[in-house]
Parts: sequence; C-alpha cells; structure tokens
Amino acid sequence: MRHLLDTQHLSRADAIEILDVAEDMADTQRREVKKLPTLRGKTVVNLFFEDSTRTRISFEAAAKRLSADVINFSAKGSSVSKGESLQDTAQTLQAMGADAVVIRHGASGAPRTLATSGWITAGVVNAGDGTHEHPTQALLDAFTIRKRLFGDDSRGRGLDGIRVTIVGDVLHSRVARSNVWLLHTLGAHVTLVAPPTLVPQDVRGWPIEVDYDLDHAIAAGPDALMMLRIQLERMSAAYFPTEREYSRRYGLDARRLAALPPDSIVMHPGPMNRGLEISAEAADSPRSTVLEQVTNGVSVRMAVLYLLLAGERPHTEKEDLR
Repeated sequence: MRHLLDTQHLSRADAIEILDVAEDMADTQRREVKKLPTLRGKTVVNLFFEDSTRTRISFEAAAKRLSADVINFSAKGSSVSKGESLQDTAQTLQAMGADAVVIRHGASGAPRTLATSGWITAGVVNAGDGTHEHPTQALLDAFTIRKRLFGDDSRGRGLDGIRVTIVGDVLHSRVARSNVWLLHTLGAHVTLVAPPTLVPQDVRGWPIEVDYDLDHAIAAGPDALMMLRIQLERMSAAYFPTEREYSRRYGLDARRLAALPPDSIVMHPGPMNRGLEISAEAADSPRSTVLEQVTNGVSVRMAVLYLLLAGERPHTEKEDLR
C-alpha cells in the first residue's frame, strides 16, 4: 500500500486485509507491553490544518505503539498561518525525512494533491479532507461492526448482507461518504436517512437507498444505526427550522432506541451533540459502540501505518503479531 486517500477506490481484498491486520494489532494491545518494534526508525508526521483531538491522538498513539517517531504539526501558530503554501510545508517535511504524512485539511482533495504532486516521497494517509472522505474512520467503523456482529469469527470476512443505516448531516459528512463506499465494497446494504436539505445532490450516483423518515428506516430493522454529528460549523445557511425540530424528526431518543431490533448496534463517529442527534440513553446504552470505535481506531490506524511503511506481512511476522 503506497497511500490511503479514500475508500471509493479501495478494493474488497485490500479492505479486508487492513481489517485483518487490525485484528492482529488489537490482539497485541491486550498484552501487558503494548508496544511493537515494527516501525522503529520510521518518522510519522501528523500534519493537521484543521482542529482535531480524537483523530490526531489516535494516529499518534498508533504510530508510537509501533515504535515510530512522531512529529505533530499544527497549522495554527506555524508558518502556514504566515502564508506558507502546502507545497512549501511538504518540501520542509521531505527535507526532515518524513516516511509517512497523516494529513487533515479543510480543502477536499488536499491529500491527493500531496500524494501525487511529487513534492514528497512519503506515504500519505488522509485523516479527513473537507467534505470529501475520512477513510480510516470508515475502516474503524467497519471493523467495529464486523467485531460486534461476528465476534472471533470475523477474520477474512466482509459485511455481506449486513444492513447499515446512516442518519443525519450527510451533506457535510466525509465520514458518511467514506462509509458508503467502504460498506458497499464489503457487501453491506446502506440506507441514508436525512432531511432533504442535508442530502447531497450527487447521491443518485451512490450505491445506497435514501429514506427521509427515521421511524420508517428503524422499522426496517437495521443491523447497525450510525448517527452523524450535525456540523453546525460548516453550515452557512438554515438547513432545518430549529435544533429542537431536527431532534424530534431525526434524533435517536429512548423511544427509537427501544424500537431497534434486539441485536442491532448504535454508532457515532464523535464528537457527539447529546440531546440533538443522539440522546444520553442511546449514547450510553449497552448497544452503543462509541467507546469501542475509539479503541478500535488505534488498532486500525496501526494496521494502516504498518501496511504503508512495512509492506505485506511474512508468515512468521503474522504469527508474532498474534
């Protein structure tokens, strides 16, 4: 694997390989000593042009548990705030000997530009670009669904026949886009639920169904219900009358939680707006996977960095990881 820029062009075999390596990584994280020597001598740069806590810390933890050296670069307070271009920043990182760059950027397509421009030879991982994609979030979501539904029998499996319903601010959500493509590739059936104003115009080209009624979608019996954060900071117009009205129509409250099938799970990529898209009862219920998603995120990002910087696993190393 040279770069991880999106899930739309990720093959089923590659996606399952990442999830299986993440299983190996998760096994190592249950040991008393969690650190592996695999990426000793490698340098991973977290290049964040947007604020983030969960994603940056998760990538930092993943790199450090593989014994890589980590450099955290924030645009605020850096030369970027003085007008330095992405090209100049990339060439600076190249001069420092970066082996992998994890980039989060407000402009859609920035990670692909970095990967294909020739400015840098390091592998590039997209940690979220504009309203385009967030591939490692989708991978950790798929990992969580697979683990919850199949348990120890999940290795080597896709999500064939699994029904996933994604609810909320699809228009501004890179998480939703990445999940749609990855879940489809893995064989899942995906339904999007949102107000018409929060459904993208190009959704007809997506491999999904659209429903505008959350109660109707819940009655269909999804295996996983993924609630999206309402991204008020990206909204320059009024996409729904009031937050109270949105919560009434599209929020996961105690009544809707009780209407879900007994074995279905509730997901949220975080951070959560409690009381808006999800209630406290739903967020803290036993079927919620919110904290599992955070834990699994480290294992999945370890797998991505491992495959990016160490290549495919020889047989003996597979056994050592387990």
